[in-house]
Amino acid sequence: MRKILLLLLLPIFGMSQNQFAFGFDGTTAAMVTAGWQVTNQSSPATTATWNNATYTTPLAGALFGSGNINTVPVGQAGGNNSFAVVNFNSTTGTGIISNWLITPDISVQNGDVVTFYSRKGTDGATDYPDRLELRMSSVATVLPSGGSSGVGSFTTVCLTINPTLVGGFVYPKTWTQYSYTVSGLSGLTPVKFAFRYFVTNGGPTGANSDLIGIDTFSVDRPLSTDSFFKNNFSVYPNPVIDMVNISNLNDSEITKVSITDINGRVVKEINSNVSSVSVGDLNPGIYFLRINTLEGSGTSKFVKN
Repeated sequence: MRKILLLLLLPIFGMSQNQFAFGFDGTTAAMVTAGWQVTNQSSPATTATWNNATYTTPLAGALFGSGNINTVPVGQAGGNNSFAVVNFNSTTGTGIISNWLITPDISVQNGDVVTFYSRKGTDGATDYPDRLELRMSSVATVLPSGGSSGVGSFTTVCLTINPTLVGGFVYPKTWTQYSYTVSGLSGLTPVKFAFRYFVTNGGPTGANSDLIGIDTFSVDRPLSTDSFFKNNFSVYPNPVIDMVNISNLNDSEITKVSITDINGRVVKEINSNVSSVSVGDLNPGIYFLRINTLEGSGTSKFVKN
């Protein structure tokens, strides 16, 4: 199988208030009615846009973890076809894909956490590299226009999955969670987020682009700020090589510890009261350790050598 795409949205963080959640378990028309917008600015562009999955059996090939052609694929959460998809047919021949899915207005503030899951759709062994950007517009929205180079008012790149279009399934074949913590705003601000399927040398005859999906999109507001972390925890050593230790200053009961990388990917998650986390298997770089307790939550940065 050569190429496809996906999306669904729901809340996930524990000690937080959900600000926005939307499940793509209906139709593409219902998505648009709810305020979502799509625009294909590929060069050259086709009529293909992000849409709700509508797979029926028999499938042309196993995809999204179906494992066979007789099972309707499901998202990270929800039932059959409960996700949105986009694929290589966004352009013709060999071109530049820039296909957008844009949220309704969402009021956010610094510290709010945007989360979603994504994966490639193919169950096959051949990888045609994909790339996905999460972008934000914090001013009066100007939709992308003018072809693949136009981004409109969506000038803030929140995170990018597989930014350099590396092969070998750097864009994961299993549902993987990504997150972005909102920053750079002044108080409560109405914004729009956008998923941009952005692939150069893409299309039916290109070396890149296949099929991707997104699911379980949520915007949540932690009930506490990072001062909670400073008042209750510290992590050491920093930088760290093998084991990051958590000093629990007030004996708070930890309910979850999660670590995200600089691209927003959740690389570790432990749902128990722990005092240390093994990080020896992580690549060198900057990471964020988030601790959830019954009283609140907070985040601290550390460096892995």
